[in-house]
Amino acid sequence: MRHARAEALDRLEPLLAELRQLPGVKETARGVYYRRGRAYLHFHEDAAGLFADLRATDASDFTRYDVTAEAGRAALLSAARRGL
Repeated sequence: MRHARAEALDRLEPLLAELRQLPGVKETARGVYYRRGRAYLHFHEDAAGLFADLRATDASDFTRYDVTAEAGRAALLSAARRGL
């Protein structure tokens, strides 16, 4: 599974715009977010769809979200907001 390319991120732009508004989260490259100097959120793509890896507060592992459809995007955004 590779990191999401620009074309894939174009499909997620409304979600990316909302993520940019989260307090304490910095977008270091398009679709790559850091919080407190640690990788916090990034996106992947493969034949199965688009996915986001989100690190929970104080966790070392990421949780993967399928963001191919709107329901997954809403779940990711909700989890990211809860984690702050």
